[in-house]
Amino acid sequence: MLAFLFATIAFSIDAMLPALPEIATALTPDNVNRAQLILTVFVAGMGIGTLFAGPISDAIGRKRAITIGFIIYSCAAFAALFANSIEFLLVARFIQGLGAAGPRIVGLALVRDLYEGRAMARITSIVMMVFIIVPALAPAIGAGMIRLAGWHGVFIGFLAFALIGATWLNLRQAETLAPARRRPLQITPLKEAAREVLSNRHVMMCTLILTLGFGQMFALLSSAQQLFGEAYGKGANFPYWFAGMALLSGSGTVLNAIFVLRFGMRRIARWAYIMQTCVSSIMLLLVLTGVLPEWLEFPAFFIWAVSVFFMAGVTFGNLNALALQTMGHIAGTAASLVAAISTVLATLIAAPVGLLYNGTAVPVICATLICSGLAWFMMRYLTD
Repeated sequence: MLAFLFATIAFSIDAMLPALPEIATALTPDNVNRAQLILTVFVAGMGIGTLFAGPISDAIGRKRAITIGFIIYSCAAFAALFANSIEFLLVARFIQGLGAAGPRIVGLALVRDLYEGRAMARITSIVMMVFIIVPALAPAIGAGMIRLAGWHGVFIGFLAFALIGATWLNLRQAETLAPARRRPLQITPLKEAAREVLSNRHVMMCTLILTLGFGQMFALLSSAQQLFGEAYGKGANFPYWFAGMALLSGSGTVLNAIFVLRFGMRRIARWAYIMQTCVSSIMLLLVLTGVLPEWLEFPAFFIWAVSVFFMAGVTFGNLNALALQTMGHIAGTAASLVAAISTVLATLIAAPVGLLYNGTAVPVICATLICSGLAWFMMRYLTD
């Protein structure tokens, strides 16, 4: 169930990927790169929504907050069914992102109610092992919806997804935040909680590293459809290539769940960023020099793209657990601030990279190299 809640975000992004060419042709033919904003405005809305979802859940409980998020998400998806301009669609996607913050961030606070430290990182990895199937299948599901009802049909899938998630949660999950532990939605307690989070050097360092991780991943997602379709001529089979990429990179969450109790969260995340820095350096050199024969260009890109998602699988759960391990008493607010800051700042990385798309993978490889290198450098200041 938690995997399904977390997967709301992945499904809301990845299921849109096959629709971007059709949306670009229909709504913004003069500047097809603008269609990528459909992904980044959703992420921006989710980032802003997380500022409110956590504190609300601290006040009214986890189940109610997640349910409210699903209601907002569903209303925006319904409105998008009638979008006839890129501007209207972007507004609907932004509001949909606001709603998605509920299941995303409150689900994390729900886990923190029950677990902490390495145990939380392990549970999060196990959840991610399950939910990795959703992004693997999402483009294929989105493509099926498009064949049946055009690009508007993707939003029918979002409505069904939200209905299943909200029903499952309310039927099967007990409330994890007892009334005695709730914090009122008042300015003074919220300011005190926010001050505690923002003044904690360890939490802020985790947040900045998460920003770099999210930024490079969102940049790749924004350009994925164009890279597979235009740069490498795999557009017709994009959903299947994307599914293979997601399933292969899912091994990262498996390995993290197995080894995190033994090696610790910080060490595993640090080595993941070292690996990504090295792989991206090699990939950039290969692309810029043109030494690869044409038949090897796509396999090399595919392996590199798998490595980016693999890196996400072994870092995001660990970094969230590291950030929240001393924040159990204000888990909702802390999770909100960490997610809001990292997500909004990540869009400031991803959006320009997506708009810089020039028919090659160079912009997104450069962004990944820079972000991973900086994250590697910053990891030295963290401890388990």
